Formats: sequence, structure tokens, C-alpha cells
Amino acid sequence: MTDSEDAVWDELSGIPPDPPVMRDKCGACKRPHSVCWCPFLPQTTIQTRSRVVILQHPAEEKRCLRTVPMLELALSPGQCNVYKGKKFPLSKHNGLEELLRASNTLVLYPSKDSVPIEDIPKVDDNSEPYNLVVIDGTWAQAKSMYHNSPLLHNCIQIKLPMKGESEYIIRTQPNEGCLSTVEAVAEALGILEGRHRLRHELLQPLQALCRFQIWHGAVPHQSKKTLLDIGEYKKPIGKRTRKKLYSLVDIPSVTDCKGKEPS
Repeated sequence: MTDSEDAVWDELSGIPPDPPVMRDKCGACKRPHSVCWCPFLPQTTIQTRSRVVILQHPAEEKRCLRTVPMLELALSPGQCNVYKGKKFPLSKHNGLEELLRASNTLVLYPSKDSVPIEDIPKVDDNSEPYNLVVIDGTWAQAKSMYHNSPLLHNCIQIKLPMKGESEYIIRTQPNEGCLSTVEAVAEALGILEGRHRLRHELLQPLQALCRFQIWHGAVPHQSKKTLLDIGEYKKPIGKRTRKKLYSLVDIPSVTDCKGKEPS
């Protein structure tokens, strides 16, 4: 290296590095202001008779395209409670054990013992409201969390009707009937409380999020099963996984079924 080159490098090494440019973020949804979905929340928070209890896998907190914050901001304070962990309840989960032992607690999970939500008595002025427990994670995470939480097995387990496609079109899901957490809660509350407009009110932020992501280069995702059916699923898939995907046809999802996030 010549003396002149040495001088150039010495000069460059003396320049202090610029700090990374951080985009301003919304204080509520923690999204950059350009893709903030808060304007699409209900004008006033929604008061429901039932309480929503989210059992969230710790990995969910790191994802930038989560749907649980939409519930936390849309529902009235105290109506949506989030507990984090891989099994439940733990000593840090204040009040959760008592809640899971309550006779009015429903777990939204498609176990072999789950019953159609339509068969559950509806909430009215003369009945006790429900505690609606929802597991938030991928299918594998949700299955593990349920397996490791025996108290959940003693609760009444319910499943949603199989209909339509998820509006969470920026994520790859196992099957068209699989729903994100916000969709599952909106659907369940609408049925339990006879308030079907809840779905429209709770899903507007999700619809806005998907529009923003598509405007910024994301593409709508088809389910893994659909891609398998049309021969366009590019990744290798074993017989066991294929069998699981097709078994989901009769079991609607109650969790966020995560695929690869758009860059």
C-alpha cells in the first residue's frame, strides 16, 4: 500500500460512524408511522361481556406482524389479558390458575374433545360471561403449549366453524380454514355474544396491515395445502407433515399460523 493510500485510510478511519437511521414508530402499535394501523381501530374501545385470555408463546413477542396487539388496543382495558410462556399456569401468571379452573372458562383449541362453538349457550343479560382462552403461536407451538398445560385439558374446549379463508393473506397458513388470533377471537366473540359486527370492527386493523405490506412489496400467500394441491409447493415435505396438513381440513385453527414474513 502506498503512502497516499495509507493517508486516505487514516483519514477515513477518523470519521465517526453515523448512527443507524431509525424510523419514527407509533407509541401504540409500535409500527413505523407510514404503516401504522391505529387509525383503523374502533373509534372507542369495544366493551364485551366476555374476557379474552391470550396464552402467548414467547417467540410471538419478537414478530413484527403480530395480531394480538390489535385486540389489546381495540378491546376495553381489562378485556384482553396476555400471559406469556410455554406452559400454563406458572407462578408468574397471577390469577391465571383460578381463571382456568373456573366453570365459565372456554379454551379455543381443536382437541379431540372440543365441541362446536355453536353448541355453547350464548351470553345474555341473565348468564355469566365467559373467559375465552386462546393460544397464540404457530401450530407446533400451540400443540406443545397445550400438551404441557394439563389444566387446559380440564376446561371446556371449543372449535370454530370451518368457513371461508383467512384475511391474513401475508402469511402462509397450513389450510384455508386456519385463522390468525385476532380473526379467531373476533369470530368466537361474535358467536358467543350474538354480536356479528364485532368481526368487522376487530378486523379492520388486520386488513390495513395486509394492504400496507402488499403496497411495500409483499405478495398474497396461498396455504400450504393449496400449493400442494396445485403442485407449486417448492419445499420438500414428508409424509407425516402432508398427513397433518390434510387432517386440518376438518379442524379450524385458533392460532396464528406463521409462515415466512415478507421482507
